[in-house]
Amino acid sequence: MLGVLAAPLGVIAVFLVFCLLIFLGVTWYESSKVEIPPGIANPKLLWRIHVVSTGMFILVEFFDKLGFKRLLEKLPMPKRQEDPEIFKKDLQFDGVPVRVYQPRSPSVGGRKGVVFFHGGGFVYGNIDLYDSFCEYLTKNSGAVVVSVGYRLAPEHRCPAAFDDCLKATVHFLKKAEEHGVDPSSVIICGDSAGGNLTAGVCQGLVGIADIPKPLAQIMIYPVVQMADFNIPSYQQNKMVPLLLQERALYFVLRYIGADLSLSKEILKGSHVTPEVREKLSKWLSSEEFQVKGYKPHIMAPFNKGVYEKVKKSLELACSPLFSDDAVFRQLPKAYILTCEFDVLRDDGILYKKRLEDNGVPVTWFHVKDGFHGILSFFDQPEVVSGKLAMDNVVTYIKNL
Repeated sequence: MLGVLAAPLGVIAVFLVFCLLIFLGVTWYESSKVEIPPGIANPKLLWRIHVVSTGMFILVEFFDKLGFKRLLEKLPMPKRQEDPEIFKKDLQFDGVPVRVYQPRSPSVGGRKGVVFFHGGGFVYGNIDLYDSFCEYLTKNSGAVVVSVGYRLAPEHRCPAAFDDCLKATVHFLKKAEEHGVDPSSVIICGDSAGGNLTAGVCQGLVGIADIPKPLAQIMIYPVVQMADFNIPSYQQNKMVPLLLQERALYFVLRYIGADLSLSKEILKGSHVTPEVREKLSKWLSSEEFQVKGYKPHIMAPFNKGVYEKVKKSLELACSPLFSDDAVFRQLPKAYILTCEFDVLRDDGILYKKRLEDNGVPVTWFHVKDGFHGILSFFDQPEVVSGKLAMDNVVTYIKNL
């Protein structure tokens, strides 16, 4: 009997080893395409993180195709030691899951409040992954932080994430006092895709009457336009982890529910309307974007058929950069953080320019050796720039 069982088990073992070798080979091949430029922070750590994240991306895509949607994300997270100085509670704000972080220390009067939208390209990420991030914000700024668990693509297409974040924010603005927060001291904050949602929500609030207005908006390496993927920072950093140009295109197409085969057309810019092309040409002609080696990208002729398939990418929920001046003039003061070695660097600078041109005060913090996602490693001692950037965000909140 044991001999009969040994043969199938041996075959299974060989097959599993074969699959593992293929997985490792593909991961290594995909990881080897990247560039780690001189001057970037923590190059060895960045390479290791990139290899791991590449492997995770491959596994997630593999399991999704087998029908095991979000299998890896459903695995239990390692338990973290609870901070005795912070009270946490999972709630629903108008049907949207949130986690509220409150300092246990007494406060004279209402605290500041921070509504936080996590990153992850609209496809990945959740409240748990940003738990330590939000704890640090709460503990060190003294603010009540609300982390929003918005719906993710591709199961929930645009504007689902935007709608969830707007609903949760409106609810909190109306009920802020119930959480010990001064309604006039609420800050909207997010990183990467969450930075996009921050910009979009602040614009969405402009048209809503009878609610307190946000005190400020904080955008950490935000994506604010899905029209031109060849602006200077995309050209300079298209192969620099942790966000490659091709991965950014992938996230966009997943978010708007378009076919991934359209990535080449999006990259060429054939979906971009003449009106948006004119705006981008004007904004990119300023001195901020005259970087060494940059060659203005000549977009392919406008293709209405492509545009119709991906037109959501140019609307508010995806591209808040293109909203009217009349909307920008009503936005709250802003803090924008950018990183030199990040494809989204110039998205942040473009948004900064639009705000300033419309009289909105902007505090800009640029991480000269930073890469996309660097704040996520603020609690790793060797990532000095990540900790400094995180503390700069905290200082901005405290000084409002």
